[in-house]
Amino acid sequence: MNDNSAVELKEFYDSVIGRVVQRAVRRKVAKLWNDVKGDRIVGVGYTSPYLNGFLGEAERVVSLMPKQYGAIFWPQNQNGLVTVCNEGEWPIESNSVNRVIIAHSMNSEESLDAVLSEAWRVLVGQGRIIMIVPNRSGIWARMDNNPFGHGSPYSIRQIKTILKEYMFIPEREERALFFPPSSSRVLLATSGVWEQLGDNFFNAFGGVNIVEASKQLYAGTLADSASSRLKRKQIVVSTQAATTSSSGVFDN
Repeated sequence: MNDNSAVELKEFYDSVIGRVVQRAVRRKVAKLWNDVKGDRIVGVGYTSPYLNGFLGEAERVVSLMPKQYGAIFWPQNQNGLVTVCNEGEWPIESNSVNRVIIAHSMNSEESLDAVLSEAWRVLVGQGRIIMIVPNRSGIWARMDNNPFGHGSPYSIRQIKTILKEYMFIPEREERALFFPPSSSRVLLATSGVWEQLGDNFFNAFGGVNIVEASKQLYAGTLADSASSRLKRKQIVVSTQAATTSSSGVFDN
């Protein structure tokens, strides 16, 4: 599986195991974000499986797909809500989004920097972000028959450290996918039991980490070089956005 192919990601999520994955992860996302009425939500990477639940509830929902992925039309039988863009140049005005959800993205240091820098820029004060990433302690990251077996896996501690470097405050975390990445229908039929047992008894070994954080407005002194680069980049990007906001995807 090529983790940079939107077509292959769609094929996975359209499969039996992919639909089970959607339900398991979306349940945890809904637990963190159980009220999005009136919010503007942006999904980055390949997030349509997790954005579906917000349609009709949030004010607006948009999926941004990196150009190297290609694009898949979404949602079906409705006006398209997908925009293709560079990971470091989102067509969205600064301080205009309430929530950002990221999945199947940030597969390199450059990609991580681009995505988190832009997420901070577009979010309103106290805006919230969810990262869905492979868990380095889980079995899903160790097998290449699923999209979470590609790219960089992270521990909860690593994700929180990264978020703090990019001026986000980690708030809550969840894990999901405690069943093995198998296409066995017998095993998948018991996935709900696996998820319940995993939550209660072996939470550290879930296949994905789901971390929520809020935008930090006053960072104080940022000593490390990554944060310093981020501050310089935000000044440049924010200035550009102020002159080009009329072309943003949320414009009326």
